[in-house]
Amino acid sequence: MVAKKQTRLGRPPSSSSFETRERILTVARESFAALGYGVTTNKYLATKAGITTGALYHYFDSKVEIYAAVYEHVQALIYSRFQQAFAETDTFMDGFEHVLEAAYNQNIEDPSIARFVGAARIDASRHDELRGKLRAPAGQGRVFWDTLVDRGIATGEIEPGQRDAVRALIRTVLVGLTDAVSGDPKEHRMAIDAITALLEGRMLGIKVMAANRKGGERRNAAAAEPFAAKSVAAKSKPRPS
Repeated sequence: MVAKKQTRLGRPPSSSSFETRERILTVARESFAALGYGVTTNKYLATKAGITTGALYHYFDSKVEIYAAVYEHVQALIYSRFQQAFAETDTFMDGFEHVLEAAYNQNIEDPSIARFVGAARIDASRHDELRGKLRAPAGQGRVFWDTLVDRGIATGEIEPGQRDAVRALIRTVLVGLTDAVSGDPKEHRMAIDAITALLEGRMLGIKVMAANRKGGERRNAAAAEPFAAKSVAAKSKPRPS
């Protein structure tokens, strides 16, 4: 009797390879977002994806590689959505507002995306092996925000000297929305509406803004008084003959 030849575990057929990889990325995103990089294991990911641990290594060499692939995939999901929203507008203000809406809608459709982005900042600060892996994909965001701000400069909505300040503001707004309110759709909606109203000058009333301007003028005048007094004293001081 001829012994049956043992078959080696090979790479899955190409017809199912893409679907399996996408499933791994999805369960990995959800797991890393919920448990973090340190707690999540390859065995856990394989079980959640419905494959063996050995089969998992046909797609990724290590947990670090899985995390990096998830991060790159998430960045692509986010910025393809943002770019589409941005392309539908002609001004900085409209573009930024459309991006905020796109972020909100994406979070409603799949909350694990925002949760993973927030978790990735924490994981990268705790695990040295992740930092270098996440640096290149993060560049997509910098390129996109530069494009958005450059449009604002071109349309006259942003002063050229305020370029870096506006970029910092945009990043602060997006990070704040992700970390602070993305877990609560109602609060997320409220925050976006408030940001939009603030940018459009509808959040603070005319009286409040006028009072702030007057307050700023008083503070500036008060700060200048000591210097003015010194200047007067210096001028009135008799010069030696």
